[in-house]
Amino acid sequence: MIVTLTANPSLDRAIALDAPLQPGSVQSALVSREDAGGKGINVARAVQAAGVDAVAVLPLAADDPFGAALLATRVRSRTVPITGHARANLTITDPDGVTTKLNLPGASLSEADADALVAAVVEASEGARWLVLAGSLPPGVGDDFYVAVIRAVRARWGSSAPLIAVDTSGEALRAVVEHGHPDLIKPNDDELAELTGTAFDPEEDLGRAVLGVARRLVPECVGAALVTLGARGSVLVTPDEGYIAPAPVIRVRSTVGAGDSSLAGYLLADVAGEQAPDRLLSAIRYGSAAAALPGTQPPRPSDLPDVDLRVAALHA
Repeated sequence: MIVTLTANPSLDRAIALDAPLQPGSVQSALVSREDAGGKGINVARAVQAAGVDAVAVLPLAADDPFGAALLATRVRSRTVPITGHARANLTITDPDGVTTKLNLPGASLSEADADALVAAVVEASEGARWLVLAGSLPPGVGDDFYVAVIRAVRARWGSSAPLIAVDTSGEALRAVVEHGHPDLIKPNDDELAELTGTAFDPEEDLGRAVLGVARRLVPECVGAALVTLGARGSVLVTPDEGYIAPAPVIRVRSTVGAGDSSLAGYLLADVAGEQAPDRLLSAIRYGSAAAALPGTQPPRPSDLPDVDLRVAALHA
C-alpha cells in the first residue's frame, strides 16, 4: 500500500487553446476539464490506476465542492474536516504544449487542524510500503510541517514505519532535507538548484552536474534523489550509484501532474521489486505518459510509451 498526504489540495481546471496565449485579449478555448488535484492525490490516482492499493489523506470541509471531484476519482481517501475550501488552480495550454498556470492559496489550517492531519497520516500509514508527502504547504502551518509528519510516523511505527518520499519545493523542501532525512526526494533541476544554491551551466553536461550536486545530499541528508529534467529525462542518485535516462519524444498536451506521475512510476517499480535502473525507467515512462494526456489525468499502464529507453551509469 502507498499512502499520500496532500495538505493543500486543489481543484485543477485545465483549458486548451487553439493558438498561443495572448495576454490582454479575448480568446476562445477548444476544451476544458476539471480534476481533483494536488500532488499527493495525483500520485494516489496513478498508483491506483496500476492496480496497487493507495490511500490519499487530505483536509476537506464537508461542504467543499472538491469532495465531488475527489469522489469521481474513486481513490480511497481519509479526510480531516476543516473550515474553508480547497483552492482552485487554472492551467492554460497552447497547441505547442506551452503551459501557463495560475495557482491560488489554499484554505488556512489551524493548529488543531494541523495536529488532526498529522494524526490521520500516522494512522493511515500502518502497514504501508511508502508514505508520500507531496505539494505545497497551506497557510497556517510552518515550513517544518512535513518534518513533524515524518517524526510522528516514525515515532509511532518504529522499524515498521513506511519509507518516506517527499515532493515539495522551497523552504518546505529545505526543512525536510535538513531535519527529516526522507528516503527519497523528487525535485526537478530548478528545485535542486534552489535547494543547494547552485546555478547549472546550460553548456555543461546537466546529468553529470545534477549527480555532483545531489551527492551533497545523498546519503547524508536523504536516502535517494530522483531529479526530473523535463524533456531531457531524469537522474536517479542512490547511495551507491547514479543513473540517467532520456525521455521519449512525445506530443506534450499538459505538463501538470507529470512530475507526480514520475514519482508514482518510481514507487510502483519499487513495490514490484525492481532495481534502481528499472525504477528510473518506470518514472520516466509514467511522467511522459502524463504529459501526453490533457488536464491532470493519471496515466494507466496502457498509456505508457512503448519505446526502448536506455539507462546509463553516471560518474562524477
